Formats: sequence, structure tokens, C-alpha cells
Amino acid sequence: MKKLVFRIPATALLAAGLIIICVTPVAWAAPGLQALYLVPLGYAYWVLRNRTTVTEEEIVARGVFGSTTLKWDEVKSIKLAHKGWLKAVKTDDSLVTLPAVRFMHLPALSLVSGGRVPDPTVRDDEQEPAGEPAQDKADEVVESEK
Repeated sequence: MKKLVFRIPATALLAAGLIIICVTPVAWAAPGLQALYLVPLGYAYWVLRNRTTVTEEEIVARGVFGSTTLKWDEVKSIKLAHKGWLKAVKTDDSLVTLPAVRFMHLPALSLVSGGRVPDPTVRDDEQEPAGEPAQDKADEVVESEK
């Protein structure tokens, strides 16, 4: 079974570590400011939690507060949203955000989905008609030039 997991890169956790370092002098300046540590911890939780898992049967979009499971029969199309992020359009025209899935992931999404999602990098004229090898076409072009 084909399975593909889209995640936010783990290097994003470096930002949480940097924020912790920067917040430390302020957090210990006065009592109660240690709550500032919740900001980088919340961001780290967001990075680790958000993901989209795609299999041949379904899409599971997991966010911070829950997850949504869609069977491929429920997906009408894939929509390009803000800044290259993708959303799944359900048959009732509602949108489901696909965390960590970008436009550049469409070829991989097409492969795992079994062609349910079209691959935009493949042009129609690149596909060979069944039963006619490419060599025969090349011979026809050479003969027509004579």
C-alpha cells in the first residue's frame, strides 16, 4: 500500500529553540513572565502535530486541534489556496485544509492517489498514444522531410 506523509520540516523547530533563548532574559525578569515560554512550546507543538497522510484509499489531514479523514470518493478536487498551499474540495463544496502540502507536492500526490489528482507537470502532448511506438513516429517525420 502506498503511503505518503507531508510534514512541516523538523528544522522549523530551530525557530522554537531560538525563541526560547531570546525569551529567557525577559521571562525571569519578573514573576509570572515564565508564561512566555508557552509561545515557543505552542509553536513546537504546531510543527510536530500538523501533517497530511495520503494513501490510495484516503487523505488524513491532522491539525493542532483535530483531524479530518476523507475518502477519495468524497474529494471533488484539489484547490490551490493562499501562497501555494493546497485544500481539498469535498463533494459538498466545503474546503479541508491539507497541512504541509504545497503546489510542488502535486506530482507525488498524483502518484500516491493513483491518478485521482492530475499531475500538472505532465503535458498532454508528452503522452504516447497506446499501440504506436515513438520510433515509428520518428521514422514518419524523417520520411516526410525527404
